[in-house]
Amino acid sequence: MESRPRTALHLLKEGGFLLGPEWEKAHAICQEAEGTFEYDLVHALAHWIEGDIQNRDYWYRRVGKDWKRAETIEKEWEGIAERLGT
Repeated sequence: MESRPRTALHLLKEGGFLLGPEWEKAHAICQEAEGTFEYDLVHALAHWIEGDIQNRDYWYRRVGKDWKRAETIEKEWEGIAERLGT
């Protein structure tokens, strides 16, 4: 069974890295377990896609200094997917 953060991550990609129903579903999943590394990491990506950079940076601060953000949304998705084992 796929984990909830992986489900959210895949929804973001299925939605073409755009706002829409997939983004809404992914964001709701991220809110289920705030404070958990995997959820917060996908949450940061969701807000990057949204274009809310201040909120994105908030979630990356919560993730911690062990995570180095990629330069693009697509590359970030790949890095998170690798980290989550998808």
